[in-house]
Amino acid sequence: MIGFPNAKINLGLDILDKRPDGFHNISSVFYPVREFFDVLEIIPNGSGSDKFFFSGLQIPGDQKNNLITQALDFIREDHSIPGLNVYLHKVIPMGAGLGGGSSDGSFMLKMLNDMFSLKLSSNNIKKMALRLGSDCPFFIPNKAVLAEGRGERMKELELDLSGCHIVLAFSSIHISTAEAYQNVVRQKESRISELLGKSPDFDLWRRKLKNGFEPYALSKYPKLVQVKDYLCAQGAVYASMTGSGSAVYGIFQEEPKELKLDSFSFWKGRA
Repeated sequence: MIGFPNAKINLGLDILDKRPDGFHNISSVFYPVREFFDVLEIIPNGSGSDKFFFSGLQIPGDQKNNLITQALDFIREDHSIPGLNVYLHKVIPMGAGLGGGSSDGSFMLKMLNDMFSLKLSSNNIKKMALRLGSDCPFFIPNKAVLAEGRGERMKELELDLSGCHIVLAFSSIHISTAEAYQNVVRQKESRISELLGKSPDFDLWRRKLKNGFEPYALSKYPKLVQVKDYLCAQGAVYASMTGSGSAVYGIFQEEPKELKLDSFSFWKGRA
């Protein structure tokens, strides 16, 4: 079975108070970018052991402890799954704020459920995905949501960007999550939910829809300011850093022409 774990972007991101469990309360809209994806394949291998194969972008750390292997372990707590060959071709950059690792783990849960007819409900898979990470349940329905709490409380939205194009801009800049939270601009309250109706109001978004991680990131890394300004100059009706960075996206109402900027690579596709 082959699946295509896709990326997501944050439309606005307010970081609120710190919780007793060490996490921060947030408010953000998660929006899927379905045309930008990794490739995940699982094949029973007729043995009692698993083999993992990775290609594409290099995955840092111990590959045996990534979210794909954790997802498999969680499923095996209650279900008998034979030995598997698991292939992951990595396209979504790590640490870019695009949710690539979370998507891989969540798709692994969905694919195992389908492949072995486990008959787990969507809610049960969401609960299992939450054990993988706060944003993982988003990738189960894979629809636009308002995410609150530490990101695990999600309310589906009717927001539709299907007539738009999205450009993602990448560089070698790496912003650790710890560094981002140490320097974040916190908000006392969030009004993101008031800004996002079914049809986007890009003028309102440009004035009001902000990412709380941006002020620090853009001040430390001027190239992020440069690429954001570049996307707007090329016709983006809205541009922002996603997550804690460092990927920057632009939303276009018409397909942009070839994009080129020193130190950055670009991906573009339909929203």
